[in-house]
Amino acid sequence: MSKLANQFKSMKQYLMINGEKVETESYAPLYSPFSGEEIAQIAMADKELTEKAIAAAYNAREVMAKMPAYQRADILEKAVALLMENAEEAAEIISRESAKPIMFAKAEVGRTIETYKFSAEEAKRIHGETIPFDAAIGGVGRIGYTLREPIGVIGAITPFNFPMNLVAHKVGPAIAAGNTIVLKPASQTPLSALFIAEIFEKAGLPAGVLNVVTGPGGTVGEAIVENDRVSMITFTGSPSVGIGIRNKAGLKKTTLELGSNSALIIDKDIDIDKIIDRCIMGAFSNQGQVCISLQRVYAHEEVYEEFVEKFTAAAKKLRIGDPLDPDTYISALISKGEATRVLGWIEETKGSRATIAAGGKLQGDILEPTIITDADHTLKVSCQEAFAPVVIVNKVGSVKEAIDQVNDSRFGLQAGIYTNNVKNALYASRELHVGGVIINDVPTYRVDQMPYGGVKESGTGREGIKYAVEEMTEMKLVVWNQD
Repeated sequence: MSKLANQFKSMKQYLMINGEKVETESYAPLYSPFSGEEIAQIAMADKELTEKAIAAAYNAREVMAKMPAYQRADILEKAVALLMENAEEAAEIISRESAKPIMFAKAEVGRTIETYKFSAEEAKRIHGETIPFDAAIGGVGRIGYTLREPIGVIGAITPFNFPMNLVAHKVGPAIAAGNTIVLKPASQTPLSALFIAEIFEKAGLPAGVLNVVTGPGGTVGEAIVENDRVSMITFTGSPSVGIGIRNKAGLKKTTLELGSNSALIIDKDIDIDKIIDRCIMGAFSNQGQVCISLQRVYAHEEVYEEFVEKFTAAAKKLRIGDPLDPDTYISALISKGEATRVLGWIEETKGSRATIAAGGKLQGDILEPTIITDADHTLKVSCQEAFAPVVIVNKVGSVKEAIDQVNDSRFGLQAGIYTNNVKNALYASRELHVGGVIINDVPTYRVDQMPYGGVKESGTGREGIKYAVEEMTEMKLVVWNQD
């Protein structure tokens, strides 16, 4: 094991401020969601330490703003190389702190590497455009162009479910654009963020550019959102917290990736055998704790029974257990409280016409992959975000009916449709009120360079490296009078 990864085997962790490890007066134990064992002591920052981190980022902003693009790209490329060298250890950190099965943790590390690669590439592609001023009478004799300039200090607040890659989606483009960052990771998954901070320090990122502040959201997050020296907030998390951030951010820019209950439409002409594995992945990978997890399926009545039968049989075969076991597909939810909440939602369905076709119970502390049929749209498992291995399957008579059901939601992140009918595919792409329509795949599909974000209560702004860089820069117009 490398020295870099080995330090995360030690119990006591620190804040990372201005390139230095900073101790705090108080620490909180971090427990494994799977075993319940204590795996670390996490530093608890107060408002004063958070403001110290913001000051460090603010003071470093000129260094980054003036750093040539090739140097920013070089730092990101070195971080990629270091992460590749420590990929196994990185996956273990993710799995230990979040109970993500190791097969999915390794996949997350691979995506994180790609995300930083894309960031290195985008650092060299930040540019403006020329403006045809003589298209206006008053523009004759003038030429003009736009520049993209870094916005300054980015406040990044990240969730537990992809603790390394969702950090990369904020840190990577921020560095590429020449910004500095104050990062507040989720309380359950701080080790991944601290690990990445060490990576970037070794990659040559100047002191103060990336600061990691762990601690309670009500203290650390509030201080970041309300500080005037922070120019932008990028947040992934719940709608309630995101709306609170939007209300407190004032004139700061905000990118908010919030909730979802993503849906899939299955048309009548689909070979069900070919889509079962993708639907299993979409619904149950990482215990369903994915922002675009497949939570709702609307299957045409001609294929409904076959889909339910085969989907249920496949779900019952999934291996449940220790996240570090390479054969485990389903492990513990992020906390016992989350398991209790979801069990309550499942229990609610028993008072309706819905049927629990699979799962619905705990094996030890692990929630079985759960499939519920004929669920009314008013049930929590239908209209709220489960963030758990729970999916509903309902019968529809047409693609139009399915689209109406999909759109009957306060969320709109991504939706999928399986169809061999081009007209139905085009109709769905036009009528689905979501940020992304995935044709002939599950809504859980994402590659890290694509634009990603939603409508309605699923948030504002877009991630995906190029698109995040646009969010994290400001446009400046330059006009030359040639007379």
